[in-house]
Amino acid sequence: MQLRVTSLPGDGIGPEVTSQAICVLEEVASGFGHDLELDEKEIGGVALAKYGNPLPDATIQACLASHAVLLGAVGSPAFDQNPRERRPEAGLLRLRQELGAFANLRPAVYYPALAACSPLREEIVKGTDILIVRELLGGLYFGQPRSIEGNRGERHALNTMRYSEAEIDRIARVAFQLALTRRRRLLSVDKSNVLECSRLWREVVTSVACDFPGVDLSHMYVDSAAMSLALKPTDFDVILTENMFGDILSDQAGGVVGSLGLLASASLGGAVGLYEPVHGSAPDIAGRGIANPLGAILSVALMLRHTFNLPKEAECVEAGVTSTLMGGFRTRDLTRNGERAVTTEEMGGQIAEFVRLAAGTSGQGAS
Repeated sequence: MQLRVTSLPGDGIGPEVTSQAICVLEEVASGFGHDLELDEKEIGGVALAKYGNPLPDATIQACLASHAVLLGAVGSPAFDQNPRERRPEAGLLRLRQELGAFANLRPAVYYPALAACSPLREEIVKGTDILIVRELLGGLYFGQPRSIEGNRGERHALNTMRYSEAEIDRIARVAFQLALTRRRRLLSVDKSNVLECSRLWREVVTSVACDFPGVDLSHMYVDSAAMSLALKPTDFDVILTENMFGDILSDQAGGVVGSLGLLASASLGGAVGLYEPVHGSAPDIAGRGIANPLGAILSVALMLRHTFNLPKEAECVEAGVTSTLMGGFRTRDLTRNGERAVTTEEMGGQIAEFVRLAAGTSGQGAS
């Protein structure tokens, strides 16, 4: 199979973690006999510095010509004073729109080898396996009008939360379909006791559930869901929610399982999938070789599964992560009680080596 991928390393630690993810992807392609075609482009702060645009036309064209996009991270404090449309994050939001990526999948999985990393007791967090399905192109992040107006000291800020029935229906159907492949339990999170958007959300999701009788649907307010996520994380299977709530809850889920650096994501819906670790650009540790590449590497596994329909290859990458953690390899964010921290490159190299050996052992390589 041809794997045509555009890489957007981006800002901060993005280039460091993306390079390790690409090393793993290259081993997958080589070991399983696929033709990998890579193209690298700029986004975010690096694109602003080079072109004065956080998402240049050449980047958009390359992404749309690919099968999938691998993104590192976006964000740089150097542009904090820029107007909204000329900040790095504007490039990411526009990229999601250009790709039509309305469905954001964020798995949060507990690794027994990292029991000490979770702030929760092992008996509470053990067995956690959550998939958060976040609507990605609506709500407060995209709603119009939005503004800050008035003289200093008397300014007013406005953001608009807006959802249509069609937007809710399409993301709900993605979540229900995914629930059918898992434990068939779907929790829809909203704030329908306060927000009109949430009342419509709950009504539409309940209606869509009629087409999926094999899935057990329940509803919960977002504040209650946040509390339950900390108290009983194993109770959750698939969580469906709108843009801002999903952004917040997925970061909380990362804390529950031990580190935001473990979380991968897939943004789907259009012809081209967008894959990226959940963590930010972390400029304070950029260039030091200590960033955790697991979120980026696990994003490659999601790419293999959802864009290329290669479950065996995806499982190989995931097994490499599990094996590496069981072998005691830890980046700095995962170390406890005097454990030795490995570099970003050492962690990625260990997983790439696992994939190389596993692909050869299984006889999947090209003849």
